[in-house]
Amino acid sequence: MARRTSTFWYLFSKFWFWLVGWKLGPVVPADIKKSVMIAAPHTSNWDFMHARAAFFLMDVDLKVTIKKEWTTIPVLGALVRSLGGLGVDRSRNNSLVEAMVGLFKTHDELVIMITPEGTRSYQPKWRKGFYHTAMAAGVPILLGYLDYKNKEAGVGPAFWPTGDYEKDLEEIKAFYRTKAGRFPEKGVR
Repeated sequence: MARRTSTFWYLFSKFWFWLVGWKLGPVVPADIKKSVMIAAPHTSNWDFMHARAAFFLMDVDLKVTIKKEWTTIPVLGALVRSLGGLGVDRSRNNSLVEAMVGLFKTHDELVIMITPEGTRSYQPKWRKGFYHTAMAAGVPILLGYLDYKNKEAGVGPAFWPTGDYEKDLEEIKAFYRTKAGRFPEKGVR
């Protein structure tokens, strides 16, 4: 199978992990072609750099939703798209969940990364969009993580939402409580 990650980004990511002393943990299971990827704990601006490099190394065509205007700016738009920016037109649809479900319907393979905390500060209440998207699209939630204590980036188990949000969220957060963000006091409790 052909590599999905460009050679440049793959080699840059290998160099980045070597430079900062990080390692790759468990990867996305090969049999999962569509999923919502949670990115947590999200406590630093450096999180994107480590996570993006990890998914280039995993050869996962990870997408991050962004206003479509950011993907069409000359030169900058090409960079945004190469880093996984997936333009979403919200002018016709105010629901980002509906827009993401629509993306899952039109792609054979799609992994969309979401930070449910929505901020780099401690947030006791997570945004529910990741959960509603996975439920409506019929896809699993993958538990992507950055563990600064062990300098490891990886993917935990696939989680299929049951419809009981509070119960499912507690299970998901239990996994993340074992991972240390760059600023642990801002992480999952």
